[in-house]
Amino acid sequence: MKSRPPSSPEGSATHAAGAARIEPLAGDWSTLHFDDDEPRRGPASSHARRQRWTRIALAVAALAVLSALIVWRQPLSEWLWPDTRLQSLREQAARALAEGRLTSPDGRGARELYEAALALDPDRSDARTGLTRTGEAALQQARQAIDGGHFEFARGRLELARDLATPRDRVETLAQRLREREATHAGLDRMVAAAASAREQGRLDGAPDTALPLYQRVLELQPQRNDALEGRDDTLAELLQQARQALENGELVRGAQGVQRAQQADPGHADLPDSLTVLERHIERRRREADQALRRQRLELALAAYRDLLAVRADDGAARNGLVAIADAHAARAERLAADFDFAQAEAELAQAREIAVTAPSIAVARQHLDRARESHKRFDQEAPGKQRQSLQRLLAQAAAAEQRGDLLTPPGDSAYDKLRAAQAIAPQNPAVRAAVARLLPTAKRCFERELSGNRLGRAGECLDARRTLEGSSAPLREAASRLALRWIAVGDERLGAGEVQAARAALQAARSLDASAPGLHELTERVKTARAAGE
Repeated sequence: MKSRPPSSPEGSATHAAGAARIEPLAGDWSTLHFDDDEPRRGPASSHARRQRWTRIALAVAALAVLSALIVWRQPLSEWLWPDTRLQSLREQAARALAEGRLTSPDGRGARELYEAALALDPDRSDARTGLTRTGEAALQQARQAIDGGHFEFARGRLELARDLATPRDRVETLAQRLREREATHAGLDRMVAAAASAREQGRLDGAPDTALPLYQRVLELQPQRNDALEGRDDTLAELLQQARQALENGELVRGAQGVQRAQQADPGHADLPDSLTVLERHIERRRREADQALRRQRLELALAAYRDLLAVRADDGAARNGLVAIADAHAARAERLAADFDFAQAEAELAQAREIAVTAPSIAVARQHLDRARESHKRFDQEAPGKQRQSLQRLLAQAAAAEQRGDLLTPPGDSAYDKLRAAQAIAPQNPAVRAAVARLLPTAKRCFERELSGNRLGRAGECLDARRTLEGSSAPLREAASRLALRWIAVGDERLGAGEVQAARAALQAARSLDASAPGLHELTERVKTARAAGE
């Protein structure tokens, strides 16, 4: 067995160092030593981590830039170098101008492109110069179009030149030339002769070949042509005379149309002020006729009159209120017919009410009464004759008992009034029912007068409703409704003066439901409108 050579001191040292690397001292890393040629692990690991985080940060930044470009849909070159977009717009605009594409709805005309460049950089003068050149080109194209007889295109190019602030005198000179060429092309002499012939034949207006439209066309092309001006003036004078005659004959709509047509054609016509005065007078006369017909329950006459007023002035609030009042009257008729079990006529009245003013609140109330009357009649028909008599007698007895207690109108459902209404629905023509109605009606009248004198207007309205059911439509009932409406108008005036606009509006609605033609109602309506507008 060979013996190993003795180890040198250096080898022993190396071996010891290797042993130290393999078997570190437990619990005391601070005493551990490394050779100079061995890389240290702590700094190398930190450096690698920094490099890794740097790469991650760069990747995130690149992703953010890419996302922004995708969202904005804007080329990178334009984002980094805005002048690239400006230069592109200017080149496109110059090309469009050279090709004669001065304007285009798709934004590719010279005007639109130069304006886009100017919006990007308002301080650049080359875009303004380009717009000026575009205006000059518009004038040139207009001139060529006039010479070629393309008058509509020429008008469009002149309008473009005006929009681009081309010198006014140059634009108007060319516009005058356009009118002259149009006049020559249209044969204005023949048009004036045709207008004069139509006027002599009495065909003043209403068709393209009548006098007024022909004169108007001539004056559009030659505004200072004397024979056309004189012919139009004479035509309007005749139209106004015919309109005034129609007004005197009671044809309000036809007369108003004539006056309005003349006003539209020449607001400064000498005969117009007098004609407008006559028109206002006849409008007010027609309004009085409508209100009077409504008070007298001549509903067809009132309806025709209010509709005439609305045909002349669609925003006439008083006339619209009149239509609502007529609808209310038809609804009241429907209720009375339903109480008599005349359902066919009741439905006809209700249909008329809807046709006149479908939003009138009284229509829904009348429909409820009609439905209840149908149910009562159905139950009455299903009962035996003996039961019918017993039901009627029971209701009459209950009405008499309530009357003795003083429960004339209240409580709801148990008052003498409610019991008597139920009896009327069963047998309106029964002598006992009629006698009970006649006995209770004076009580309802006294109730109304008592509550009205005490200024308890809501309660007075309830008494009036009882009178309406018991009495039906009559002149005394309409007079009572008008008196109550005047009280509500006074309340509305008082509330409006105190600044309580909502209370004033409620009073106005109550007055309108009672008498749509009550004096002072229109004035209160306008004041409430003004106050509401000021508060909004």
